[in-house]
Amino acid sequence: PMLMLILLPEGFLRSQVLVESTAAIVGQEMVLLSSIEDRVYQERLGGDRRAVEQIRCDVLREMLTAKLFVDQSRIDSLIISSAYVESDLNVRMNDAIRSAGSEQILEEYFRKDIIEIREDIRQALIEQRTIAEVQSSIVQDITVTPNEVRRFFSTIPRDSLPIIPTRVQVSIIQFDAPDFETSRMEARQRLLDIRNKILEGQSFNMMAVLYSEDPGSASRGGELGFMLKGELEKAYADAAFALQPGGISRIVESRYGFHLIQMIEKKGDMANTRHILVKPKVNAEQTTRAINRLDSLAQAIRRDSISFEDAARRFSTHKDSRTNGGTFVSTNPSDRNRWFELEGFNQDMYIQIRELKIGEISDAFMATDDDGNTVYRIVRLDDEIPAHRANLKDDYQIMYNGALNQKQVGIFSDWIKEKIEKTYIKVSDECSSCSFLVDEGWIKE
Repeated sequence: PMLMLILLPEGFLRSQVLVESTAAIVGQEMVLLSSIEDRVYQERLGGDRRAVEQIRCDVLREMLTAKLFVDQSRIDSLIISSAYVESDLNVRMNDAIRSAGSEQILEEYFRKDIIEIREDIRQALIEQRTIAEVQSSIVQDITVTPNEVRRFFSTIPRDSLPIIPTRVQVSIIQFDAPDFETSRMEARQRLLDIRNKILEGQSFNMMAVLYSEDPGSASRGGELGFMLKGELEKAYADAAFALQPGGISRIVESRYGFHLIQMIEKKGDMANTRHILVKPKVNAEQTTRAINRLDSLAQAIRRDSISFEDAARRFSTHKDSRTNGGTFVSTNPSDRNRWFELEGFNQDMYIQIRELKIGEISDAFMATDDDGNTVYRIVRLDDEIPAHRANLKDDYQIMYNGALNQKQVGIFSDWIKEKIEKTYIKVSDECSSCSFLVDEGWIKE
C-alpha cells in the first residue's frame, strides 16, 4: 500500500513485530534497528531495485548523519515547539487517511488510534525541523563574493547550463463584478434551498456531489478529512466546531463563497467535516459593464490622461498590488520578488501577457483570482527576459544561489567530519559491515 511512502518516525511501521534493538548510538541519540528495516522496506516498495544491503547501508548513513544534528540541538538547547509543524502535520495525516481509504483502516493497520498516529508523525516532523534549524545555524553567516560566483559559473560546461524559462514583470488593475451584492445574495439563496432539501431528508453527500463548487471535495461528498481548527477559515471553523456530529450549520460565508457544513467527527482540536460550497455567479450584463469600464480606463492610460500607477491606486480591487501602483509581486513576505515565470501564470493571465510587448497594456479580460472568484483585469508588461541558456548577466541570482549551495555543502561536510571525531558513536555488530563506517570515521579501526 502507498501508506509506506508517508514520512514516519523510527520504528513506526512494524515495531510491533520487530524486537526493538539499537543499531547505533550517536551522542545521546539512538538509531533503532527497526527504523532501518522500515526505511529499507519503504525504499523497496518505492521501486528501489538495488541490493538490500546497499539500501540498508545508505539508510544507516543517512540516519547516523541526522542524529549528529539532533545531538547538536541538545547541546545547543534548541527546542522546537509542536506548533511549528501543525500545518505540515495536517497534510500528512490527510494523505495517510486518503491512502488507507479511511481513518478506521489506518488505525487497524498501525494498531493505534488516530491520536497516537498523529503524535508519532508529529515527533518525526519535529525532528526534521530540528535538523533544519541546526543546519541553518551552521551556515547562517555564510555568503559568497562576486568572484566566487564567477568561478562557480565558469566550472559549469556550457551544454550543462540550464535553460531558463521566459520571465516577466507585470502590473495589473483589477475590478470586481458590478452589483456583486446581488450575485452574493443569489448564491446564498441557492445554498439555502439546498439546505432545506437536506433538512427534508435529502442526502448531504449526494447534494455535495451534485452542487458543490469545491473541486477538491465534491466528488467525495464534500468531505475534507481531519483538519485543525486553525487551518480552516475562521468563519468556517467557528461554525463547524459549534456543531455536534451529524449537525448541519447555517449558511457560512468565507472568501471562497458560501458554505453549508456538516460535522462528521471531532477529536480535540481536529475535526472532519463535509461541506457544500456555492460561489456567487456573474451574468453577461455584469461582465459587459466591467469589461467596458476597464477598457475605457485602459484607453485613458494609453492617452496619458492618467498613469497606470494612479489608476491602480484609485480603482483597483487587487489588494496585493494596488498600493504599489499595480506592481505584481510575490506574496512571499521574505522576498517580494517581481519576476515570474510566464508559464507559471494561470491561463487567463498567460494568454494576455504572452501577446504583449514591453510597455503595452492588454484589453480588459475576465479572470479567476486565487480564491476561485471571477474578476476583471487589464495587465501591463513591464519587463521581460526571454527563455535562454543561463548566463551571469541575466541570471546572477540563480548562479549566486548555486555557488552558495556548493559552499554550504562543503561546510556541512567539514562540520560532519569534525562532529564525528568529537561525538561518542557506537554501531552494533548487526550494522557494522557497511564500508562507509570505516571510510568516514564512524568506526575507528
